[in-house]
Amino acid sequence: MRYVSIDQLDQGEQLGKHIYASDGRILLNQGVTLTIGLISKLRQMGVRSIFIKDDRFPEVEIEEVVSETTRREAISTLANSIQYLQEGQPIEGNSVSSIVEKIIDEVMANSDVLIHLTDIRTKDNELFVHMVNVCIISVMIGVQSGLGKAKVQELAAGAALHDIGKLIDRVSRRDIPTGYTEGDELMNHHSWKGFNLLRKSPDISTLSAHIALAHHENIDGTGQPRGLEKNDIHLLARIVAVANDYDHMVSSHTGSKSFFPHEACEIIMGQTNSRFDHQVVWQFLRSIAFYPNGTQVKLSSGLIGVVTSQHKGLPQRPVVRAYDPDGDGVLFEEVDLSKETTTFITRVFE
Repeated sequence: MRYVSIDQLDQGEQLGKHIYASDGRILLNQGVTLTIGLISKLRQMGVRSIFIKDDRFPEVEIEEVVSETTRREAISTLANSIQYLQEGQPIEGNSVSSIVEKIIDEVMANSDVLIHLTDIRTKDNELFVHMVNVCIISVMIGVQSGLGKAKVQELAAGAALHDIGKLIDRVSRRDIPTGYTEGDELMNHHSWKGFNLLRKSPDISTLSAHIALAHHENIDGTGQPRGLEKNDIHLLARIVAVANDYDHMVSSHTGSKSFFPHEACEIIMGQTNSRFDHQVVWQFLRSIAFYPNGTQVKLSSGLIGVVTSQHKGLPQRPVVRAYDPDGDGVLFEEVDLSKETTTFITRVFE
């Protein structure tokens, strides 16, 4: 199995993983043969990259920190929560608590697995996938940081709902924070909208609501909406800030250029102590696969191959199965970059 850009697909290739709608329905089944029409449909759906089957790399498996079943349930739960809000009903806090509890349990059980963000995003599900991914990354950072279970639960709920304000058309007059006028741009910031919604839910803690409010704050005071600095930003919000930025960068969620995972990690490292907390970044980097399984890469030796497995303590040094791209695809030996210390990944292919 390989992970490839939609622009690199050829008709006749087979889909490697299901593609889902936000309500959990399968839009396209794993194993389906891709036609020109289906590839065009994927583009219309907003899909940018997919997994395809490749008989040369049958051993490539995506190690999941959180199972596909739980991810789908989480996406569906968040989509339902938005439906309740649009109908004027409060968020179903119990259902959110239930699904984040499952996420926490699975992350704790798989804390030795590096995070691969493998959901195939469409226009229909991308915001919900983003919120779930931010939750998973945040929980892993929290677990790696040694936070207690109660704090991780508040972290998970706040992370899962951090962008809920983006789905609200306006803030009612009574929700305007003291000191802001109705026309103030920051009053309309989605962080305020999300905070004011969440603080009204009896099943969502005030701290979880504050995560939604503060996840765009930077430790140097340049963030929004309040320009907080350093320890004035709660640790849980500092964690979600890193997770949120990373997932935005690797997904082109906002329509901007997307980055490869290793590029996004390097950008976050470069913004340590300006935007992001040093200790949070350190725990984050221990948790993320810089080169996820299925990624096609070029090595400094000149060989081209596909990443097949990871080393938890060395996320920049995966195992690569090299092959001859100009011949008949004959496989070479496995290259374990944790042992081949003078060999490096020099390029990642779309």
